[in-house]
Amino acid sequence: MLGAVCGLLLGLVLLSGLPQPVLAGPVDWQEVPVTSEGQQWWDRGSLRLNKNGNLTVLSRFQPPTPEAGADGKEVRPPASSLYVMELDCAQRLYRDTSVNGLPQWGSQWQASANDGLIESTIEAVCAAGEELLAGS
Repeated sequence: MLGAVCGLLLGLVLLSGLPQPVLAGPVDWQEVPVTSEGQQWWDRGSLRLNKNGNLTVLSRFQPPTPEAGADGKEVRPPASSLYVMELDCAQRLYRDTSVNGLPQWGSQWQASANDGLIESTIEAVCAAGEELLAGS
């Protein structure tokens, strides 16, 4: 009897320790105007208000595709990167809290520094998050 109970408990512990499937929702990419620096999108469905009263959002950056090589071969476009951005809309500052799924502990607040993609992303996300910010 004791062996059966121990076996049942061990089975429950092992089953509860298994990772649960992640159910990701569809993304709703919003593109900001393209610049010579590349393309950037933000996901409307990921827009959230965090505990600090700032907006967070998933964004994707795609560097520009280089020109064809001297040998005429077609050049592969560079890989895009995924960022989780935290935005301080009142001060127009941002910081990347995750890059390609890797946490960026202690990331510093930055101004857009005349980066048109970042400026457009901050503007669009802050406009879309006005209701969230008003309720905080």
